[in-house]
Amino acid sequence: SSQLPDGRVLPLPSVILGELGKDPQNPTVCFYGHVDVQPAKKEDGWNTDPYTLTEIDGNLYGRGATDNKGPVLAWINAVETFRALKLAMPVNFKFVIEGMEEAGSLGLEKLLEEENQSFFSDVDYIVISDNLWLSNKKPALTYGSRGNACFFVEVK
Repeated sequence: SSQLPDGRVLPLPSVILGELGKDPQNPTVCFYGHVDVQPAKKEDGWNTDPYTLTEIDGNLYGRGATDNKGPVLAWINAVETFRALKLAMPVNFKFVIEGMEEAGSLGLEKLLEEENQSFFSDVDYIVISDNLWLSNKKPALTYGSRGNACFFVEVK
């Protein structure tokens, strides 16, 4: 749970952990993505309702479509395609799908620590599927990450 500035305590949304395949001959790849979105108000410049898929001039507009629901769905669609074509899975899949990324992934670190020796114990690779598009026609594939360092300074 998380405490708000006014003292109220709200439960955090669940993190979805999913897996498919346990072939010891295959590497295990863990795919991370999030399904929450930035807060938005119409007066902030949005032209459509934030949670209604809307078609305008042949284009579809939906909240969080690129950040990050589309990339999450792409991996699920890839698994679905392998199964539909009755192809052998090239890897064992694990998924971590959270709903608090835009708020700093509250609760995720604790879950990762709790599941480190069980759910994550056989993970060989991690794919962070939270990317930007370079242009309308060029998606990006993040192949490295520098990590994070956070500091808090209090001056009196």
